[in-house]
Amino acid sequence: MFESLGFDSASAQQVSVWFALALGVMFGVTAAVTKFCFRRALVGEDRREARGVWGLALAVAVLGTQLAVALGLIDFAGHRYSTAELPILAIAVGGLLFGAGMVLTRGCVSRLAVLTGAGNLRALLVLVVFAIAAHATLKGVLSPLRTGLANVTWSVGEYGSLAALPGGAIVWSIVIVAIALAFVLRSGNPVPRLVFAALLGLTVPIGWVGTGYVLLDEFDPITLESLSFIAPMTEGLFWLVASTAVPAGFGTGLIGGVLIGGLLAALLTRSFVWQSFESPNQTARYITGGVMMGFGGVLAGGCTIGAGLGGIPTLGLAAVLALIFIGIGGLVMDRVLRAKGVTRLNAQPAE
Repeated sequence: MFESLGFDSASAQQVSVWFALALGVMFGVTAAVTKFCFRRALVGEDRREARGVWGLALAVAVLGTQLAVALGLIDFAGHRYSTAELPILAIAVGGLLFGAGMVLTRGCVSRLAVLTGAGNLRALLVLVVFAIAAHATLKGVLSPLRTGLANVTWSVGEYGSLAALPGGAIVWSIVIVAIALAFVLRSGNPVPRLVFAALLGLTVPIGWVGTGYVLLDEFDPITLESLSFIAPMTEGLFWLVASTAVPAGFGTGLIGGVLIGGLLAALLTRSFVWQSFESPNQTARYITGGVMMGFGGVLAGGCTIGAGLGGIPTLGLAAVLALIFIGIGGLVMDRVLRAKGVTRLNAQPAE
């Protein structure tokens, strides 16, 4: 479709940067308004409300994405989340590490990106550490460990996608949406917040359709992708330090957009404030969590957004398992911290 849009002097990749920037702003603003965060939904004191926000966003993401698939606009055949050889050990270890790190830093990567835009220097440091650790795992000193863990696979054949199970895509989409909406109905969230949560969820199918259909160029194809934060954070960091050698892509635009969206929301609500660390122990805890999320996220094949909000709508089994292990890792770390008397980490929404 890209050829018919009339971009004579720009490639699909170049246009995808601006598309991702707009998508990131939309996500950043809606995530800031709703305080969208998987950690809050998992172990926060206000987890009932947070689960409602997360549930509605996921329901909209699943419905929108699968509608696009049904209309033939996009196709996830051969996508890494639907692989026939599941790197089960990497998914399990990575998910557990990411979940634990998420609790240590009081927010997953998407939440920390939004908070960075609002002036939170703790979140900024974690993002930098996260990006370095993720890049080291993808292409650096930690890559041999990643490769070794990824070699332990579980052969699932055609059942790498829930769509291949009895009932097909329609039934499993309904099941996921029904479970998600059950949390929404019990959340007690005000209608305006739920509206923003629905808009947030809509960014997922917009991303899939935008890269997989609207910007599809058969002669110069770009990757089919939507919301995610692991690869985009590494791309953004690499572009920042070597922009003359590395062109910006979808991921770079997405991260920039989320930061701008978080900043706009903070300025409009007059909540922008510089925040930093309170003690060396807190700094060490956040750095440790950032490393765990960077390494673990790459192993798991995605974070709470890439494998969760953006991945589950593909109905890929790998995405579902990754989010489950992330949740387990977060719950275990929360129990450990509470046993040690460190309850302040989860006493309030991530800030």
